[in-house]
Amino acid sequence: MGNDNKDFKNKFKERLYNWVLLLIKFIDKLPKDSSCSVMGKQLLRSGTSVLANYAEASSASSKKDFINFFTHSLKSANESKVWLSLLRDTKKGSEEEINPLLEELIEIANVLASSIITMKKSLKVKNQSGK
Repeated sequence: MGNDNKDFKNKFKERLYNWVLLLIKFIDKLPKDSSCSVMGKQLLRSGTSVLANYAEASSASSKKDFINFFTHSLKSANESKVWLSLLRDTKKGSEEEINPLLEELIEIANVLASSIITMKKSLKVKNQSGK
């Protein structure tokens, strides 16, 4: 079971990394107007933060710290959804590129949220049992 968990973590990190690479390519193709410049920079910050916080979790000093990094990653994913939706709805980026990015991000956010819930339950049980 432990090996399956490690494989999942490695594959998920690779999935995040590949999503960020696609996101960067998408941002680089945005129009060079003022609104795209602002939204693109915000999206670049929040999108790369999803991966960075997930990576930081691996060196967390405690289970609580680990959960905090996942929570920051999820918050960044949620922010990125807003920027992608705004770019799509203002027709600044093509739906053909944005929709797959959004779909993958929703799945990533769901994995992060599910992981946070599981970890919090585990931490609560651990704290209640006094271990």
